[in-house]
Amino acid sequence: MELSRLIDFDRVDVISQMSYPPRPVLVVGGVLPTPGTTVTLVPLMYISRPQYYGIQVVGTIENIGAQPMPVAEPAEYHVQLDLTGITGTEGIEVIGATRTERVALPTPEPTEESS
Repeated sequence: MELSRLIDFDRVDVISQMSYPPRPVLVVGGVLPTPGTTVTLVPLMYISRPQYYGIQVVGTIENIGAQPMPVAEPAEYHVQLDLTGITGTEGIEVIGATRTERVALPTPEPTEESS
């Protein structure tokens, strides 16, 4: 049995891959709420492109009810997600358990071919 829920995050960064054209990658970090939690970034589904595309920070604990894990120092997590095809017209919105953070993303400069 597993349990998944929104978890908090401390940091949000968008970096560009060294490729052409540059590909934005979302990097989110924070402290694991429970040892053994697996963190993933889950884009919401939309019918049409929103202003800010929602991306949830989800923590999953597997084997609920099994032997409890020993309590350890808080561990940090860092996860990333390629944003190709999942950005809004203005940017993205990272959604955690207690807060959200919007990140505006620049729109690509028009090339002479598209002018």
